[in-house]
Amino acid sequence: MALQANAELAPRFTDADGNLVADTPTDESQWVDPDTLVFAYTPVEDPAVYAEVWAGFLEHMEQLTGKRVQFFPVQSNAAQLEAMRAGRLHVAGFNTGSNPMAVNCSGFVPFAMMAAEDGSFGYEMEIITYPGSGIETMEDLAGRSMAFTSPTSNSGFKAPSALLTSEFSLVPDEDFTTDFSGSHDNSILGVVNRDYESAAIANSVAHRMISRGVVNEGDYQVLYTSQTFPTTGYGHVYNLHPELAEQVKEAFFTFDWEGSALQAEFANSGEAQFIPITYQEHWEVIRTIDEANGVTYDCN
Repeated sequence: MALQANAELAPRFTDADGNLVADTPTDESQWVDPDTLVFAYTPVEDPAVYAEVWAGFLEHMEQLTGKRVQFFPVQSNAAQLEAMRAGRLHVAGFNTGSNPMAVNCSGFVPFAMMAAEDGSFGYEMEIITYPGSGIETMEDLAGRSMAFTSPTSNSGFKAPSALLTSEFSLVPDEDFTTDFSGSHDNSILGVVNRDYESAAIANSVAHRMISRGVVNEGDYQVLYTSQTFPTTGYGHVYNLHPELAEQVKEAFFTFDWEGSALQAEFANSGEAQFIPITYQEHWEVIRTIDEANGVTYDCN
């Protein structure tokens, strides 16, 4: 069944408190309390790299929950969404654009987001090209090609589609041709290697790649920078045992970043802590973009 972007949750969920996310089932027999908690991070870059980045954090979660915690390396947004919907994934970070689909179709309950030490958060969508491409302005994209990441990505597809149409009267696949690269790092590397003439990316991913020496700042040019969007939303599946869900939350908000692999990786994009968030408030701008794009959430 397809739900309009501003509609309510899939029919199997309830939302008695009106906060737009699925309630914990009132029937205790529907609660899940697995021996092994499965965690997945959004598939924006090489999963093998991120298994190591998250290892210390997952050990912290093991200590607080008394459970084994397993890192699940997902290859696509679709695979991550399906894993949670099917009950194989309990705790996850879903990327900005796929949060609404995860909430509405998979029973995802986001409660945390990474932020800087001062509490500020977010990233911008950038449209990039390579030096010498002949594309100097957004208007120059007419008749050229652009790489998006995947249809569920906010900065990799939804936001640039809405923006290009509304601000520059450039309609994807009418005024320029499009490709899907699968991830932000693929799009960035594709532009740098001149496989793509331009791409829509999350600049937080680019900053991390530059910090790791994968690409250099001069390898690409930024044509456009958007308003600030929320970053990856972290949360648990709606029917996780309430006590276990509280322990999972505690793991996020008590983790010591100092000297951790998480700090080493995410300091590259200015992040230093987890802060509490709500889907209702922090994802309002994303739901608005979805509505502008006529997005439907296909929960089949």
